[in-house]
Amino acid sequence: MALTSDRATVRRRGAVSVIDLPGQIDISAEATLNDAYADAERASSTILLNFAGVDYINSQGIALIVGLLARARKDKRAVEACALSDHYREIFEVTRLSDFMKLFESEDTAVAREGGTT
Repeated sequence: MALTSDRATVRRRGAVSVIDLPGQIDISAEATLNDAYADAERASSTILLNFAGVDYINSQGIALIVGLLARARKDKRAVEACALSDHYREIFEVTRLSDFMKLFESEDTAVAREGGTT
């Protein structure tokens, strides 16, 4: 079930902080993504970006995700992604974002692999 929202929410599942991303990831999502990342990094060393509710990502949105990855790398924090549509999974592979983050089909699969609880 995909919910479209202009806000990102942070939840904890075991050892993983899950960020439910907003429906659109473009320059207007910068503040909400930065706030969500700040909340998530306080709670966990692994952050899972949940794309289940994402309907649209443009090049500025990709740049925001790259920025989060750079921040995480500096802090030695793992960032992973789940529930990407086939289209966005392909974009992550072509742009090589998938070289810097693990991609999972579902949140449950990602959390189980990280030792979290469902």
